[in-house]
Amino acid sequence: MKKEYDFSKGTRGKFYRPNVRLNLPIYLDEDIAEFIEKYAKQKKVDVQTVVNEILRRNKEMLQAIR
Repeated sequence: MKKEYDFSKGTRGKFYRPNVRLNLPIYLDEDIAEFIEKYAKQKKVDVQTVVNEILRRNKEMLQAIR
């Protein structure tokens, strides 16, 4: 890397978007991913739908025992 970079022609905030919501990737263990993929295929839905449903049910269960 250079010790110094010339940013004199740069534009501050060019890509800044204050209201952007990022969807971060979540990496599942191989056995879990395989199970969810098979289950989604059986139900004819996408993997995201299955994962969201599982998480939603767990969230409801955890909220109920608080």
